[in-house]
Amino acid sequence: MLLEKMLQSQGFGSRKHCQQLIKNGLVTIHGEIMDNPKTKLDLNGLEYTVHGHRYQYREKVYIALNKPQGYECSHQATHHFSVFDLFDDVLLNRNIQCVGRLDQDTTGLLLLTDDGQFLQALTHPKKHVAKVYQMDLADAVTDEQIQQLTKGVELRNEDGVFAATDVQRLDTHTLHMTIHQGVYHQVKRMLAAVGNKVERLHRAQIGTLQLNDLAEGEWIFLNEAQITQAKFRSTDA
Repeated sequence: MLLEKMLQSQGFGSRKHCQQLIKNGLVTIHGEIMDNPKTKLDLNGLEYTVHGHRYQYREKVYIALNKPQGYECSHQATHHFSVFDLFDDVLLNRNIQCVGRLDQDTTGLLLLTDDGQFLQALTHPKKHVAKVYQMDLADAVTDEQIQQLTKGVELRNEDGVFAATDVQRLDTHTLHMTIHQGVYHQVKRMLAAVGNKVERLHRAQIGTLQLNDLAEGEWIFLNEAQITQAKFRSTDA
């Protein structure tokens, strides 16, 4: 791939702008200033710098964000911040999209990508990708509510019965559970259907991918193993 085309594919702007970056001596590879936009590159393991910042060539990007409270999963946020405010222009130029959505008051693991097939693989209802949540509830959790969630509840305006797995009461007002669909406000609606209310909601896991020590508001690029973990399809669904 030509140097100018590589930079454009990585989100550094138009072809003309990338040519100008090169001509201004702002792009280096292996410490060497690149001055020819038509230089042919081997993309395998390619690392380079632009404006002194180090980058790695990525055909597609896969990102895990620990979403803070008060951020909307929208490019056009209205009443809150946008999760896209947490990323620089280079990534935004790649047209990264949220893989599903979390409400502005929900925290935890959110994936973003510019890979349409990956997005489809994780969001299509038939894929049954497991998503693990922990929540604080307005009322104490009862054994009956746990049984109802495990057996399945009907949600208004949705077809079918929605059941959770691995439903665990962590304390009187805290619940841990896994869902496998991902319809609109599913967790909150399921708890409302059994007579309780979610006060705080946190997504801890997608597939077998966990946040681990990622601080709130921070993000990382996923490696191949983590991408596979995120695609894990539960056999319980």
